[in-house]
Amino acid sequence: MTEASAPLPHRNRWGIPANGGPIDLRRAAVPRPAVLSASPRDVVLDLARTALLLVDLQNDFCAPQGWLASIGVDVSVLTEAVSLSDKLAAAARAAGVPVIWLNWGNRPDQANLPPGVTHVYDPEGTGAGIGHVLPASGARVLTKGSWGAALAAPLRAEDGDILIDKYRMSGFWDTELDSVLRNLRVDTLLFAGVNSDQCVYATLIDAACIGYDVVLLTDASATTSPSYCHEATIYNTRQCFGFTATTAETLTALAQEAADE
Repeated sequence: MTEASAPLPHRNRWGIPANGGPIDLRRAAVPRPAVLSASPRDVVLDLARTALLLVDLQNDFCAPQGWLASIGVDVSVLTEAVSLSDKLAAAARAAGVPVIWLNWGNRPDQANLPPGVTHVYDPEGTGAGIGHVLPASGARVLTKGSWGAALAAPLRAEDGDILIDKYRMSGFWDTELDSVLRNLRVDTLLFAGVNSDQCVYATLIDAACIGYDVVLLTDASATTSPSYCHEATIYNTRQCFGFTATTAETLTALAQEAADE
């Protein structure tokens, strides 16, 4: 493959024509509809305009040696969400749907973090929150480039995936997430990750408020909060913001679209 014909790094993009002709600013991909069984009713996804957004599936939240586990939180309740998210990422790639990993990855100097954020992660002021060095791993909590900010096993980013650092519960504040989605010509987001009632939900609400269509994948998201928090998140997503679906339903939709191409 010559350099001129090499594919662009991400889908749904266009380049300058080799023949010097005009740049086509129309959306590069043709519509690719797929029916998703969802609640409160089924929806038709255009997979040419859909992305899978995987939130905070990182070592500090999900691994037994991570920050949450170090402060006594039972992270085993997140294991299924990690496993199902891995399956969803593989299926999304196969269907040509962008995979976006959105993780806490704070500046080492925390220069952009307001006091309210640092308080949430260290309410007693003991220094055990963001930036704290965990004795078990030697990694700084939720800090860019650290082990704690890396994807939890068996998850891994593959070529073509997009990784975005975030610095608030919502992934839209002080990040390039919205710009990336707009450049991909995406307007529908499938949400998975942890914690469902906190960072996943905050990002989903912001997405819905600025005009994205949102679908929460109920079993590929989870929380270490009491179970009623996850249930309330599902209820409020259906009632106020968008739709919910299971991993099995989503995999069926992705496979259906792939088979119809």
